[in-house]
Amino acid sequence: MDVISEILEFNNAFVQQKEYEEFRTTKYPDRKLVILTCMDTRLLELLPRAMGLKNGDAKIIKNAGAIISHPFGSIMRSILVAIYQLKAEEVCVIGHHGCGMVGLQSSSILKAAEENGVSKDRINTLSNAGIDLSAWLTGFQCVEESVKNSVQLIKNHPLMSANIAVHGMVIHPQTGKLDYIVDGYNSVDSSNNKLFRV
Repeated sequence: MDVISEILEFNNAFVQQKEYEEFRTTKYPDRKLVILTCMDTRLLELLPRAMGLKNGDAKIIKNAGAIISHPFGSIMRSILVAIYQLKAEEVCVIGHHGCGMVGLQSSSILKAAEENGVSKDRINTLSNAGIDLSAWLTGFQCVEESVKNSVQLIKNHPLMSANIAVHGMVIHPQTGKLDYIVDGYNSVDSSNNKLFRV
């Protein structure tokens, strides 16, 4: 049986047995928190458990490396929607040790794309259209610095309120230990003049 068939079979039993009941909540985060973290499989259950979060406590946004690659991309839009429409009051960027984005070079992704049937002409067409694939597909060298960079991009965004705390952490994917990298409370200015002490 393929993966999707297994999932759908399980889902039928899940719904019929009303196992969804324990997960009922609203669309608003009870802890008023939005989290940007990595899509790493090791964090799927570990991160919420290590933070003491249950279903309904936080909005969790995931991508490769917990990186904000563009200030007007979908990650930043999701954070702003979580704050201004879904009542989140704090943001936490959480990277992790052993991230696959550390040292990632665009050349390895482009080579794999070619090996999977994407033509060199298509790649060249993107490059010729002004898309900087090498910047877009490159990771980072230090997870702590990457987290600080994402925190600064959020905090400095022109649509971000100065009274929103933006924290930065790094989690260990084996133990769940959190290292507090950026204290967002020290960069909040309640008079709406932004301070940048990250």
